[in-house]
Amino acid sequence: MAIFNRSGEEGSVPNRNGRFLQKDRYWYYSTREGVDIGPFDSRPDAEVGVGEFIDFICASEPKIADILRQYRAA
Repeated sequence: MAIFNRSGEEGSVPNRNGRFLQKDRYWYYSTREGVDIGPFDSRPDAEVGVGEFIDFICASEPKIADILRQYRAA
């Protein structure tokens, strides 16, 4: 499978980790800021949630992402 840069990225393609993870019977997604968000009852629910999160971040001021970084998983 070919891996390409995302829109706006330049240079070599960075390693990408899976965004979705399952803990016990619940699903979570990880943000670029290193925060796991959930729980969701199913992976499709988590996929909807990550889309809504991306829409929120895109519409927010940059300081919102800075606030999220404060809650990065240790």
